[in-house]
Amino acid sequence: MKGPEFPITDHHIHIDPRNGRGLDAAKDFQRSGGTHLFLVSKPTSSFGILPTRGEDFLPVFQETLSVSRMIADLGIHVYPILGVHPAEITRLSESFPLPRVVEIMKEGIALASRFIADGSAVGLKSGRPHYEVPQEVWDAANDVLSFSFQVAADCDCAVQIHAESGNCDDMREMAAAAGLSPDRVVKHYAIPETSLVPSFLATHPEIPALARDGRNFLMESDYMDEHSRPGAVIGPRSVPRMTKKLLLGGEIDEDAVERIHVLTPQRVYGIEISL
Repeated sequence: MKGPEFPITDHHIHIDPRNGRGLDAAKDFQRSGGTHLFLVSKPTSSFGILPTRGEDFLPVFQETLSVSRMIADLGIHVYPILGVHPAEITRLSESFPLPRVVEIMKEGIALASRFIADGSAVGLKSGRPHYEVPQEVWDAANDVLSFSFQVAADCDCAVQIHAESGNCDDMREMAAAAGLSPDRVVKHYAIPETSLVPSFLATHPEIPALARDGRNFLMESDYMDEHSRPGAVIGPRSVPRMTKKLLLGGEIDEDAVERIHVLTPQRVYGIEISL
């Protein structure tokens, strides 16, 4: 079988043998031409865990790393991203006072940083609710986010952001204040207006125009790999298939493919991407 001609990177994907198709989904990605993926840890709720302390995130991180090794055995390059989903603040607030919720989330972020420090993962996952919340919850979420930026600065790593749809300009200031370059803050599920490094769904209609303009961005599927939501957000084949379609159709060129799938993730995460 002919090997891939160039790297194709899915910047945000979940592969979950416990709740979804698992390695079969990873094989779909590979068969479609995918070569590199950023495997993002899922919320604790996916594992039936209600964390009462930071150490309770450990099984989630361990399983993410275990799955990453299984995917790597298929010949796919895997870059784990570990952290605390910002929606945890709402879920945990049903069981704990808000100050304790903030402590638990920070403890989880600190735990994730240990795996980054030893080279097991390449970046942190953090953010703030993408839905409307009371002001005190919003402020608490920003407290956790600022802490995440501080931890990332200490670890010299990038941060993947889950957040509201918008430009998120204030996050650049928050990151800089924490000593983290804003150019290492990536907006997952981005819109073109974001001032962070955008990661667009592979089906985003503005990818060709943004590529022609020389914009630095990444592509993702945000595939959830859950039997209860098959194909959500888009399938594991989406990034390689859409990349090839746009390239063959002349909507993007080879320079854009290299910028999206190689140069931008290398610059943001400090990793090397090659076949």
